[in-house]
Amino acid sequence: MHGLFDLQSWRTIGFRAIDAILPPRCLNCDEIVERNGTLCSSCWEAVDFIAPPYCVRCGLPFEFETHRESVCGACSAEPPDFDRARSVMRYGDRSRGLVLRFKHADRTEGAAAFANWMARAGGELLTDCDLIVPVPLHWARLFKRRYNQAALMVNALGELTGAKVDSGLLLRVKATPSQGRLSRAGRERNVASAFRVRPSKANWLRGRRVLLVDDVLTTGATVSACSRALKRAGAAGVDVLILARVSRPSGTVS
Repeated sequence: MHGLFDLQSWRTIGFRAIDAILPPRCLNCDEIVERNGTLCSSCWEAVDFIAPPYCVRCGLPFEFETHRESVCGACSAEPPDFDRARSVMRYGDRSRGLVLRFKHADRTEGAAAFANWMARAGGELLTDCDLIVPVPLHWARLFKRRYNQAALMVNALGELTGAKVDSGLLLRVKATPSQGRLSRAGRERNVASAFRVRPSKANWLRGRRVLLVDDVLTTGATVSACSRALKRAGAAGVDVLILARVSRPSGTVS
């Protein structure tokens, strides 16, 4: 017991020494904060977290109070390929830097905090799922970026909730160009047939509900293509959990 206490004490001292040399900084603005992987108070207050009322299908936040089971116009006209989607926050001026740092600037220490936020935003989806999978990167992009930000959040969600995760079940088989400047139709064409379930795991997938995780939802083209691939392979249902989504006042699915 005494030796264990000493080891823990030395670890605490070591972490404090590291923090003194390299103090933890806000994930968004680099202000010094109390713990790694957190936001300063100003950035926290600026995050536009999504809360009800929202579309029960795609999770689009409504600008006015409505019935709990309301569906937006886009989902009524053309139901999405996924069953339900929920998002943590709106993607815009207040959150763009936070997401892009995580995605492109190696600020991967935010994964645990984002997983906590996602667990709150998508509690019902986590309760219903049999496993959690990330939207995959093509191997060439993964080699260039060195990590898949969606997979980092999936792993953190698994550790937080105890849910089964599988980062290798869904494959991206086409090296598609970036979606950034494409129209909705262009995005749909870009990811058509880009995903498939790993053949060795298809039998296990049949009849199970999947929770698909990604960082940003814009037009819904990518998560829709993933959902179609999972359902074709036998998934009983696919829900989607997103860190940040673009919101459109017109009510279109983003």
